[in-house]
Amino acid sequence: HARRYFEAALKNDKERASHVLSLIQLLYSIEAIARDQNLSHEQRHALRLEKSLPVINKIGTYINKHKSSVIPRSPLGKAFEYCKNRWTSLQNYLTNGMLEIDSNPVENAIRPLALGRKNYLFAGSHDAAKNIAMFYSFFGTCKKLEIDPQMWLKYVMENIHTTPSENFKELLPQFIDKSELQK
Repeated sequence: HARRYFEAALKNDKERASHVLSLIQLLYSIEAIARDQNLSHEQRHALRLEKSLPVINKIGTYINKHKSSVIPRSPLGKAFEYCKNRWTSLQNYLTNGMLEIDSNPVENAIRPLALGRKNYLFAGSHDAAKNIAMFYSFFGTCKKLEIDPQMWLKYVMENIHTTPSENFKELLPQFIDKSELQK
């Protein structure tokens, strides 16, 4: 979200906003390197400490140096204030290679739920709405695990009648052997 504030500030203070945006872009480039090289969490953490921490420090120094010369209610002033108020949170991803630089994957995962929220009012009943939510959860898990939801559902429908109820958990997407879905 910090980046969005600086993007909004481009119209009013292009030079300073674009400077911070270029540093933020550098942070994302470092993350792309980690992803492209398929680094472990430990390696990603080490890369961040070596490459990203100095960039974060440059951003902090720049904000502290320029915030007194910016009108607080201006778009750039709001961007500086946003970062200042959330500085610790903005750096949290540096502490652990498992953490993502931003919440975009989570936001992308929940967007369909937010968009469908009004439609759930017309599910017919509370139980039907719960069933819809359950299938969203199943299909979301399939997507995250790179399982074709239709293949998974077909597999479940073909195998549920021969699976003892105490073993239904084995039919959940996270416990399925992907090779079983190809049969």
